[in-house]
Parts: sequence; structure tokens; C-alpha cells
Amino acid sequence: MAIELSALMEQYELIAGVDEAGRGPLAGPVFAAAVILNPAQPIPQLRDSKKLTAKKREMLAVQIKDQALAWCIASASTEEIDALNILQATMLAMQRACDQLPVQPEFILIDGNRVPAELAVPARAVIKGDDLVLAISAASILAKTARDAACLVMHEHYPQYAFDQHKGYGTQLHKARLEQFGPCPEHRRSFAPVRQLLQSH
Repeated sequence: MAIELSALMEQYELIAGVDEAGRGPLAGPVFAAAVILNPAQPIPQLRDSKKLTAKKREMLAVQIKDQALAWCIASASTEEIDALNILQATMLAMQRACDQLPVQPEFILIDGNRVPAELAVPARAVIKGDDLVLAISAASILAKTARDAACLVMHEHYPQYAFDQHKGYGTQLHKARLEQFGPCPEHRRSFAPVRQLLQSH
């Protein structure tokens, strides 16, 4: 895999890295980001966003937006997740991020094992890409910080669910609040814990 990726990096100058954040939570949109890094302005300490503190992610997100050749953050809404399913909604968010990049890449590398069906340029999926490709690491940071910011907005609208603490994931606290207050408009009704709660009530 490392040799293949190295060959791709040599073949193409403009490679976009793509990653998502928010597939697993019970509430809120799923986010995706696409980033084309600037080789003349390397950003130290880029790595998978899950391996960084929130403070470090925020700091790196500012650097990425400032120094990358191009970047875009996109999302698919809770309604789209329920209508399409989470996989297809994630693919949609990734496609939107790629399509809306202000600079068109020559090739796209996407974290995971699937590629959106209708991308305008060639692409391939890279398992554990957020650890292997710096542009994907950068995308994972932008997607995660955007998703976290959206959760803080959700918390302002629906403070009783404590979205600022669990970021929508199905923690014990979140499930207890869900049981107490019932779902809000941001909850994904197609996800089993929310669907089962609605059925039981």
C-alpha cells in the first residue's frame, strides 16, 4: 500500500484527501472535508483527528485553512441521513466536499473502503488513510472540528440533551436524556436506539 501511495503522489501534483466525521452518533449531520495540501507549506503534526486533543485539532484546523491550496467542508443533514441511510448520506457529504473544492484535484484519496459513485475525477479508497496520507489527516481534522462546532450549536438549541458533552454519540448520558425527553428534531430516527424509543412510546 505504501509503495502504491508513493507512486500516486509522484504521478499527481494536486491530490485531495477526503474524510468524514459523525457517522456513528445518534443525532446531527454527518460532515466531510476535502483538502489539497500545499507542498511548499507543510503543516507539522498532522495526523488522524481521533489521535489529537480537541485543542490541538482546533489549532491545526486554523493552519490547514490558512495554508492548504484548497479545502472544503460539506455535510448531509439529519433528514438526508434518515432518507438515504448513513452510508449513502456520508458518500453524499464527501461528494459535496469534493465538488465544491475551489481548485479541482487531479486525483482523490478517500479514507475508508468506499468511493462516492459520481466524483468528477479519479479516486481510490485508502483503509486507515487518515494515518497514511497527510491530506486525509487534514480532512479528518476539518471534518471533526466542523462536526464538533455543529454539536455546540445543537446544544444551544437543545441544552437538555448535553450535546456539548457527548457530541451526539450514544453514551449512557445521551441515552438517559433521550429516554427522559424523547427525540428532538436533530435525532436520527433511522438509528436503532431512537427508532426503538419512538416505537415504545
